Amino acid sequence: MKGVALSAPTNYNCYSKIENNQFKQPTFIVPTNQFQFSSRNHPSKTYPLLSVSVKQSKSTQTPVTQKPDSPPLVVVGSANADIYVEIDRLPREGETISAKNGQTLAGGKGANQAACGGRLSYPTYFVGQVGEDANGKLITEALKGGGVRLDYLKNVTGAPTGHAVVMLQSDGQNSIIIVGGANMNCWPERLSDEDLEVVKNAGAILLQREIPDSVNIQVAKAGRSAGVPVILDAGGMDAPIPQELLDFVDILSPNETELGRLTGMPTESFEQISQAVAKCHKLGVKQVLVKLGEKGSALFVEGEKPIIQPIVRAERVLDTTGAGDTFTASFAVALVEGKSREQCLRFAAAAASLCVQVKGAIPSMPDRNSVLNLLQSVQSSSY
Repeated sequence: MKGVALSAPTNYNCYSKIENNQFKQPTFIVPTNQFQFSSRNHPSKTYPLLSVSVKQSKSTQTPVTQKPDSPPLVVVGSANADIYVEIDRLPREGETISAKNGQTLAGGKGANQAACGGRLSYPTYFVGQVGEDANGKLITEALKGGGVRLDYLKNVTGAPTGHAVVMLQSDGQNSIIIVGGANMNCWPERLSDEDLEVVKNAGAILLQREIPDSVNIQVAKAGRSAGVPVILDAGGMDAPIPQELLDFVDILSPNETELGRLTGMPTESFEQISQAVAKCHKLGVKQVLVKLGEKGSALFVEGEKPIIQPIVRAERVLDTTGAGDTFTASFAVALVEGKSREQCLRFAAAAASLCVQVKGAIPSMPDRNSVLNLLQSVQSSSY
């Protein structure tokens, strides 16, 4: 996937209100286990976790029940209306070409990752902003339909909903141009105590770079103060990541292109990627989760041997939009459920494999049963 940088913030006259969440939280029934979640604010607090088993029967359609005291996944980030145009190739300079098809779907890295958490049957909150327009309603309804809790989604009157033009080629690859809109404007200088409270009580926090760095820094600081793991997806803004943000990030998750851009180093080979990751370690990030496209992924933990995860091969690739978001969010869900690093990587690889087989970002997010069934089939075929 190729991306083009966000538009610069505009001076809008902003007023916001909370989007009330009127739907019932979905229920899930799965086995639970326990893990210790210790922090300055919650010493030795124990949370029940969902248990993922790749031995689940393919015919199982049991609905799930999530206990209310499970620590939620909290996604703070962007929400876009993705304007898809399907083309055979990208236009050359000065050239006009016709698209085979076009449609508008809900997307944005933050909304994508929140939708993925909801589809995977894990309690997920989305903290973000949309405009009071048709695109804002499109995104709100898509997230509600995916089971995402929208108590902290705000409508702003002074800026339009963010949107993106996604140029989807016949081989499934895409190029994207993003207009920030409400994602980059109308945020308060200081987030409310209510917004930060949901962050401090999270099981994990997911951030991206399609909202202002100042917002991400406040959230990351609040998460670190409460002992909550902070995962930063490096996708979005084409600019250096402030050191003040990196200081509070537990896991940095770039793709190989973003890793090269952030470090100023080549990332064509695994050795070069390892050297670029070492530079991230020197900047204070102890764990770097690198998405390598068709080559899979690798988790680098400072002082340890990298964990390499091949892709789970897809039967067909229709659209890679949202695959990276699916991978990162699925990894985060498995992490907060207490899975090992290897299990987190396998779970994320399976989810991403399902994602690329469906067009659109949020529409392509897989449900938990589909991911477990794929993992089961892959495990069975390896014997």
